[in-house]
Amino acid sequence: MRLLLSALLTASPVSAMAQAGLAGAAGGTDWIAIGMFVAIVVATLLITYRSAGRAKSKAEFYTAGHAITPIQNGLAIAGDFLSAAAFLGIAALVYSNGFDGLLYGIGFLTGWPIVLFLMSERMRNLGSYTFADAASFRLERTPVRMIAAIGSLVVVLFYLIAQLIGAGKVVELLFGVKYLFAVTGVGVLMILYVTVGGMQATTWVQITKAALLLSGGTLLAFAVLWHFDFQFDELFAAASKIHPKGAAILAPGGLFAEPVSAISLGLALVFGTAGLPHILMRFFTVKDAAAARKSVFYATTCVAYFCLVIPILGFGAVPILMSDPSYFRVNAAGHFDKIADVIGGSNMVSIHLAHAIGGPVLLGFISAVAFATILAVVAGLTLAGASAVSHDIYGQVIARGRASELREVRISKIAALVIGVVAVLLAYAFENQNVAFMAGLALSVAASCNFPILVTAIFWRGTTTRGAVAGGLAGLLASVLLVVLSKTVWVAMFNFKTPLFGYDNPALFSMPLAFLFIWMFSVTDRSERGVRERKAFNRQFVQSEIGMPPEVEGVSVIPSS
Repeated sequence: MRLLLSALLTASPVSAMAQAGLAGAAGGTDWIAIGMFVAIVVATLLITYRSAGRAKSKAEFYTAGHAITPIQNGLAIAGDFLSAAAFLGIAALVYSNGFDGLLYGIGFLTGWPIVLFLMSERMRNLGSYTFADAASFRLERTPVRMIAAIGSLVVVLFYLIAQLIGAGKVVELLFGVKYLFAVTGVGVLMILYVTVGGMQATTWVQITKAALLLSGGTLLAFAVLWHFDFQFDELFAAASKIHPKGAAILAPGGLFAEPVSAISLGLALVFGTAGLPHILMRFFTVKDAAAARKSVFYATTCVAYFCLVIPILGFGAVPILMSDPSYFRVNAAGHFDKIADVIGGSNMVSIHLAHAIGGPVLLGFISAVAFATILAVVAGLTLAGASAVSHDIYGQVIARGRASELREVRISKIAALVIGVVAVLLAYAFENQNVAFMAGLALSVAASCNFPILVTAIFWRGTTTRGAVAGGLAGLLASVLLVVLSKTVWVAMFNFKTPLFGYDNPALFSMPLAFLFIWMFSVTDRSERGVRERKAFNRQFVQSEIGMPPEVEGVSVIPSS
């Protein structure tokens, strides 16, 4: 009980937010929303408290002892993946840009068949804790794990930025506190979940969040359709009539002026999904490959359903919000503007829509759902990043598998703390970026670094350590560099007038470069180590079909030189 009281005190920024609500926005304190927020926080802290005693060993901390059932894991995967980018960001993009905003939802969904048919079983049979276990199974452990871990950390940070922006905006809107305090409070909670409860707590927070998100999204979509007598033609006609872009919102071209950006985004969304470390890590929480495959099937069903619901919210928000002169929202300067006068990609469209349709009760419920969504995802991301540091970098590279379980878990908790602090600072710097767009950048890095390493190491006999390292490094550096040179950073953050890279998403350029380098450096590798690694492919293939015996978990087939 002392741990729980300490947790509640640690989460005091949330209490401060509620106190600040007395001077809050838009007509005073919304005690219903505050009550639902507090209920979500208390419930997740109780879950963490109950899980605290089960996070002592590596297997318990990283993978919940491989004891999660397929249905539980499927819901947790869906909870991990359906983030603020989906619930808040995609609805906002559809609201402001119309049809093109659907590309994000469709792209998120189309990546799942790759995960289902190509990755799930082989990943579970070849690895134990992180996707780097599978990627380095027949390759030299040290360099491959280092590149995979660094790529994972970059992806985790980009994705955490997106989630924390969404969390900060929700709390800022409802409680009237400054954005920095809002994201700091969420950061404290996410660090607490990971360091105290490990994968067990994270899993149950994600399951709770998935149930709330699916029910909340369904309820809000039902309310929108009820408003238009369940007639989609009336919904789209009303949206095109009042939107400043008119009927153009029902056609492509509103968000992407040329096909290169659309293709690049599509590649990032489809292949980046198969390289997200916090999603891949969930394959190891079940007992075997069959359970991993079932988990992805259940998760795909949930994701597919939700991707059909989100566009209804985006299109429905256009006529409902823009036609209400009494409706207000907080702009970037912290003032209240009529939403009819501001047609930006507000991340809070879903929240505003709930208030416009259902008043304080629906606003409180949807806000609590959005907050639970973010809490679950940031916990999974933080755990994945901490595991990359403690298991891949420290445990397998620095300590070479000789670190005690207690020490490795302790390193993971310290890493979670550092990652949380860095993520909060970056979320503050990127405050006004759309969360779906930021998630797209994370997927670009995953598609350019993690996915090429993993898929070639598992499926191509010719892959060698030299090729995997060169390709992963090329994809990672290219994707990050092009993001920095794009208008997202070069113009918005560095205040230059024009970007040096003319596209927002780099995947079309960085992902082929990674595959090219893997192929080129592998086929030219005539070293003795390269010959051994190609021969080891046969053993890897057998191992990926029958499963990994415990005695070689996390250990490369090819000894480190």
